Amino acid sequence: MSSTTEARKATFAELFESIARNVESVIRGKPETVRLVLLCLLSEGHLLLEDAPGVGKTSIAKAVGRSIDVEVGRIQFTPDLLPSDVIGVAVWDRGTSQFDFRQGPVFNSIVVADEINRASPKTQSALLEAMAERQVTVDRTTHVLPHPFLVIATQNPLEHEGTYPLPESQLDRFMMRVSVGYPSRAAELEILDGQQGGSRLEELEPVVTAAEIRGMVRSVLKVHVAPTVKGYLVDLAAASRSHPGMSLGVSPRATLSLQRVSQARAAALGRDYVTPDDVKSLARHCLGHRVVASPQAVSRGMSGAEVLAEIVASLPVPVVT
Repeated sequence: MSSTTEARKATFAELFESIARNVESVIRGKPETVRLVLLCLLSEGHLLLEDAPGVGKTSIAKAVGRSIDVEVGRIQFTPDLLPSDVIGVAVWDRGTSQFDFRQGPVFNSIVVADEINRASPKTQSALLEAMAERQVTVDRTTHVLPHPFLVIATQNPLEHEGTYPLPESQLDRFMMRVSVGYPSRAAELEILDGQQGGSRLEELEPVVTAAEIRGMVRSVLKVHVAPTVKGYLVDLAAASRSHPGMSLGVSPRATLSLQRVSQARAAALGRDYVTPDDVKSLARHCLGHRVVASPQAVSRGMSGAEVLAEIVASLPVPVVT
């Protein structure tokens, strides 16, 4: 392996850990969640943070945004939010006798979509083009979004009052769904101690630039994926589509997403190649929200993510040489 490649890997790993440590300085007891968020960013994907209110979903999103020297926008989704509140609106300018497009918060590099499932499906769909194509079209004019571009959406569990389920078409746009969970006893004590000196989140300073993030994204694309690992990815997707416990299997977009985030994980761990363990460790986060259990599986009390876990556990793992 060349010294140039080793230097590139070291730089990637150092930057990755620098961002993670910065975020963890205010987000206590969630190292895995923080790293999954960063993997999603460096894979050019979008993230759905799901859990009960008050466990730090929005704080994690803000901490990541403040750790990178880019513009951060926040959208509070409510039942009366309109699509124009998300993407922007054309306003008539009497001085120039023309319509002037006023950009919405989606034109920031990191967009925090807070409680996304409290808005109507029409407003939720306003993000579809932005998330899939990194552009928005208003009045037949296409506007390109900045790079990097990451949507970190938070949502409360569907059984909570005033929520709308995200349609499958939008769920498929999210590279990963991560459940935050409650902190441990020690972490919660640290949270209480940390609040005595005021909000540490507002004091967080950027540790990387947008140019460095773009360089890390390019490094992810150079991570090697062996043919046997690609075959493992395809076999996993095929198994989800033919399994009797599934009524909706994994899409090709999901397979591509899992490959990309596996490349990011390998780079973060100092490797320039993907292993089957990278794929297995990320499968539930990357695929669990995209599959739907069959009625037979639901009658047995199983969710699509649980059926997927059975598939991953039973699928033979290839030997990479």
